[in-house]
Amino acid sequence: MLKNGRAVTSHSTPETLPGVDTSRLPVDPKTREPLAPMAQPGYYPGFSTLSQQAFWDEATRNVINNRLHNVPPLRFFSADEAVLMRAICDRLLPQDDRDEEHKIPILNYIDDRLYNKRGDGYRYEDMPPDGEAYHLGLQAIEAIAQHMYDAPFIELGPQEQDNVLFTLHQAQPPAAEDIWKKMSVHRFWLLMMQDVVQAYYAHPYAWDEIGFGGPAYPRGYMRLLEGKPEPWEVEEQRYDWNAPVTSLSGEHQRLGGPGGHKQMTPGQAGTH
Repeated sequence: MLKNGRAVTSHSTPETLPGVDTSRLPVDPKTREPLAPMAQPGYYPGFSTLSQQAFWDEATRNVINNRLHNVPPLRFFSADEAVLMRAICDRLLPQDDRDEEHKIPILNYIDDRLYNKRGDGYRYEDMPPDGEAYHLGLQAIEAIAQHMYDAPFIELGPQEQDNVLFTLHQAQPPAAEDIWKKMSVHRFWLLMMQDVVQAYYAHPYAWDEIGFGGPAYPRGYMRLLEGKPEPWEVEEQRYDWNAPVTSLSGEHQRLGGPGGHKQMTPGQAGTH
């Protein structure tokens, strides 16, 4: 909705949105009702990074607008792999709180990185090249789903899919032993999470969600202390929500299971 010419967060009633799986939506902890998808979730209603693009230099403006308007096609993953990988992305970083028009195309940006063989400039000795790691890892995830539930991953419910992926988080996959002899399950989990998080938070819609002011170049930032917003930013407006009932998001265990911190790669933080 609009108020004084600015977008404001509005929680519609999910029942008014046909086709929405309410079991995947975050929940209002007071009413226990699901919160409907929004164009702009997060605690910064009305904030728009793109509204400041007149203050960016041309190169920065072109990069960000290209990221928004020219989504790369799928060229690395096969058709079946793409369907599976999309389902995995939807569990690693769910976007059920976003309406369809404002979902961030995480899969496309991961695919583009792999297709163009962009990497960090190094590779661990217990890992194959990233592209090969994904081909193998997707096979392994499918094997784990079949082992645990006797069904393809994409046919499982959200909680069952989380349970499959959680075995990778814990570095305790119950199937595909031949694949895990070829690469580290721990590093494959970190590879997927890093790609998903980087693709999501490189997008201006995600910047709006977290109140990030964008490049702010060449203008720069001036209020660098005490977390105060810049004049073009907005004050944080929190609202309460709980994870969906079908999600393991509220669960926390140390990455890699007991003693898993010993496996942590220096400089790479875990996630859950």
